[in-house]
Amino acid sequence: MPPARFAFLEGETPLAMAHRGGAIEHLENTMPAFEACVALGYRYLETDVRVTADGVPVVFHDPTLDRVTDRTGRIEHLPWAEVAAARVGGREPILRLEELFGAWPDVRFNLDIKAAGVLAPLAHTVRRTGAADRICLGSFSDARIAAARRVFGPTVCTSLGPRGVAALRLSSYSPRAAGLVRLPAGCAQVPLQLGGRALVDERFIAAAHARGLQVHVWTVDTVEEATAMLDLGVDGIMTDRPALLKGLLEDRGQWKPR
Repeated sequence: MPPARFAFLEGETPLAMAHRGGAIEHLENTMPAFEACVALGYRYLETDVRVTADGVPVVFHDPTLDRVTDRTGRIEHLPWAEVAAARVGGREPILRLEELFGAWPDVRFNLDIKAAGVLAPLAHTVRRTGAADRICLGSFSDARIAAARRVFGPTVCTSLGPRGVAALRLSSYSPRAAGLVRLPAGCAQVPLQLGGRALVDERFIAAAHARGLQVHVWTVDTVEEATAMLDLGVDGIMTDRPALLKGLLEDRGQWKPR
């Protein structure tokens, strides 16, 4: 495929990405989880970004503290001082995004923008820390993806939004739909299945590569699923089981350590 147009994507594929720091093998989105993945040799970490009521970007998936911490409440309604007192699994603090950026200057971060209010504080953090070349921004919202491209400019990697993915799927069957795929994106980040059907196949990958897009698949947590995706030629895999994925890639001679 064509050379990567974004610094985030530079390097040999397939890219191995630890989803929330390996949410099956570790306490999700905690420093010990990310540390364990980096110790394994992971160069790409996937995580989520939300913002507290006083504008602090934090590494957290859910809108509320309830599911994974010992406290309750919506993060966007709580000041950082209260969020900081919560403990994931009853023991690990919630991370500020800036802490994660500063922990490993050579690690890259795939960031899921969880709410519209994240963008301005996120941009401030990225610029202050000089992390622009180390991030890729994604979202389940086309509006947030479009806003991210306006805020961050053309040099920061973004993934296709849901409409872009749907257009890419359509274009893989009908060349007349090619113009529906809105660029500049660096990658299509897609689930294993959509509506109970497999989304990624040879056609989809060929359509993406023809447009200079990498294909990253989530969340791939079994040897069988990962093998199928790698055999198809995907460019990246996000997994909740980083040790499992590393072992498979080593067996195939495809592990690219830091």
